[in-house]
Amino acid sequence: MKKTLLAALAVLPLTALLAGCAGGAGNAGSADDVVTIGVVGASDPYWADYKQAAADEGIEVDIVDFADYPQPNPALTEGEIDLNQFQHIVYLADYNVSTKQDLAPIGATAIFPLGLYSTRVKNVDGIKKGDTVAVPNDPSNLSRALLVLQSAKLIVLTGGGSIFSTLDDIDTKKSKVSVKALDASLTATSLPDVAAAVINNDFVEKAGLKFSDAIAKDDPTDPNALPYVNVFAARAEDKDNKTYKKLVEIFQESKKVQAGVLAVSGGSAEMVTTPVSELEKSLSTVENDTAAQK
Repeated sequence: MKKTLLAALAVLPLTALLAGCAGGAGNAGSADDVVTIGVVGASDPYWADYKQAAADEGIEVDIVDFADYPQPNPALTEGEIDLNQFQHIVYLADYNVSTKQDLAPIGATAIFPLGLYSTRVKNVDGIKKGDTVAVPNDPSNLSRALLVLQSAKLIVLTGGGSIFSTLDDIDTKKSKVSVKALDASLTATSLPDVAAAVINNDFVEKAGLKFSDAIAKDDPTDPNALPYVNVFAARAEDKDNKTYKKLVEIFQESKKVQAGVLAVSGGSAEMVTTPVSELEKSLSTVENDTAAQK
């Protein structure tokens, strides 16, 4: 996930963040209402450009910042925000299955490669046998991080690995390193204590790192990367809301916004406009597979 995903951020309590937001979830959607969008990393400059691009189309947008990934989906479910944009399909599927919800993707944004970073070594070969590597602990990003480590030949996953791999799937006898799972917002701050860490994109620059510093990463252009497309998500009853669809279109078509996304990703993002029908199909597949794993 870009944004995600993932140094810890200070954030006001959700009630404080949302206080004074015009337009409730129940009546949001017309050009006269404020549309609230939950994100992780509202300080990224392109969100200001996005708000202006939306305003130019007569839509007022309020960007609500969340400290970490577990917060925006419950806020959307409870109607505290209208949309969110921080997650990929795998993360959304896991949330829907785990909470018996039906949040829906209404538009694609980008795929962000997930990178392995280190302040101790300059390349993967510098990591020694027995060293510890940190990874994000939320299920979807954990699995993806493990696949990154396997592609870097640092671990071996039983059965070759999948988007559902867990720490229990690591063949410790055949693996070079031990793996420590942490909250996504803490993997970057763990760098002084580990040989390397897989860090979600939302937290890379906040930790004083550059995306080009990654010593290993996955390939966002791989056809099998569809489940890792980042999306705008809405409540199921709002998935056909015309204003929300227009906001997706603005994000996808604004050259300034697109340039901003590329800038904060160090040029690593792959911008996509995957049709909603394909996003929905991918979500359904991943949800079914996720449910089978529970």
